[in-house]
Amino acid sequence: MTSPKLTQADTVAQRIRAEVLQGVLLPGEKLNIKALEQRFEVSLGAIREALSRLGAEGLVVAEAHRGYHVTPVSREELMDLTHTRIEIEGLCLRRAIAQGDVEWESRIVAAAHRMERLQEHASDKEARRTPAWNQAHGDFHAALVDACHSPWLLRMREMLYAQSERYRLMSVPMGTDQRDVKGEHRRLMDAVLRRDAEQAAQVVREHFMATVDIILRSPQLK
Repeated sequence: MTSPKLTQADTVAQRIRAEVLQGVLLPGEKLNIKALEQRFEVSLGAIREALSRLGAEGLVVAEAHRGYHVTPVSREELMDLTHTRIEIEGLCLRRAIAQGDVEWESRIVAAAHRMERLQEHASDKEARRTPAWNQAHGDFHAALVDACHSPWLLRMREMLYAQSERYRLMSVPMGTDQRDVKGEHRRLMDAVLRRDAEQAAQVVREHFMATVDIILRSPQLK
């Protein structure tokens, strides 16, 4: 089955989304529609449609008479987002552990292996800045819960994950070399593969909060 052809708006939304999540477009930065139209070489309507979609995802904000800008970050939002994410992630993990089969376990191990291999030829901090590692990291966390079999839970989880990525990438340059990210991921995988739902939920909470503790030192937060 062939994939549906992407429209101009699809392509622009993907590219702006990636730039927001990777920190190329900074929190609070104004998005000049005319400049985006020229840079992406698409119609004005495609730019507006793409920004409207990203607004629905919470990645950009539209204000009357001021146009669009990248959604700002704040301590309050970070804490609310993280606590909500912990709850949803825990629900997804518990369902996946209860329903997952051996193929699910194999996908987790494969995703973890790829993520670790991408860290072998650079420091953890350097590796975790690359799009390849960020994709592998997202794939690993998605593999942990993909036996959840609840489309609504997984949809909410994906939205929370995307929002959290904006914050997580802020933590990478901030002295995180002392943090054992590999060890955190291994402990999480081990708990899931042991089918220990309570331990898995506890480890994922500690994993998320370790990132929050670093982000809270960022001068970008108000």
